[in-house]
Amino acid sequence: MIGVGHLGRHHARLVPTIEGATLTATVDLIRERAETAAKGTSAQVLTDASALLSAGPVVDAIVVAVPTADHLRVARPFLQRGVHVLVEKPMAASLDEADELERLARESNAILAVGHSERFNPAIQAALPILRTPRFIEVHRLSGFPERSLDIDVVFDVMIHDLDVIQAIDRTEVVGVEAIGVPVLTPRVDIANARVKFASGCIANITASRISRDKVRKVRFFQRDMYVSVDYGEQELDVWRLEARAGDRPAIEGGRVAVEKGEPLRAELADFVDAVRTRHAPLVTAQDGRRALALATRVAAAIEKS
Repeated sequence: MIGVGHLGRHHARLVPTIEGATLTATVDLIRERAETAAKGTSAQVLTDASALLSAGPVVDAIVVAVPTADHLRVARPFLQRGVHVLVEKPMAASLDEADELERLARESNAILAVGHSERFNPAIQAALPILRTPRFIEVHRLSGFPERSLDIDVVFDVMIHDLDVIQAIDRTEVVGVEAIGVPVLTPRVDIANARVKFASGCIANITASRISRDKVRKVRFFQRDMYVSVDYGEQELDVWRLEARAGDRPAIEGGRVAVEKGEPLRAELADFVDAVRTRHAPLVTAQDGRRALALATRVAAAIEKS
């Protein structure tokens, strides 16, 4: 586990709960953080990830949860040696770096997964089978000011989760992007809104903020004769359908759908471990991570022009 700050420490906590997985080492520039993350395990405590490679690979896989600017630098030597990598989102600091990560993984035949954990949210997993052809998607992802990820703006920090999810549902080409964003508490954009149009005709309207008083993480999908609402935070799913009735007006029927709740980050790690063991593609591939990064880059460019 390389990088055990705000998010990495949760990875370190969950790895030992995955059947057959062993936390071999926790690595962080701040030794005290690495020590805290390793408590209760047999993991080595390191401040330099290169120590894991000094005598050849001693791990099967790594999780990279360092600042985005360092993703490629940290992952490169491991991928070159065929060590499997789960890299946190956003995949890389640029599309060129994302392409380099993909190339390294391909050449060494290593698994490369990207940490878009909302894809593993039980409510999203329950909704995906019924989301066929949404025509309009409305997203609100609002949170208070964070103590991390201030090296990137709100588009790459939190909106990218939803950019990944909507592209997992509508895989047609993005044909238009309009966006506006404002720096408020930092020099970077802290609140943003994007309107994304797909070749299918679907429109997604996405609002992301890291300066809101209330925490909201909801997405609503509208498709013919159906309305689907997902609360990411509460892991709740509501589905309403227009049902035909013989000799009468159609009726709107539906409501809350049962969802077996769980920890998305743990499901993400379990999927990664299984992909490494069985050599199948992870749920969120490097190609998915790059696709989300490419759309986030387009949104950021649109904000820059606005």
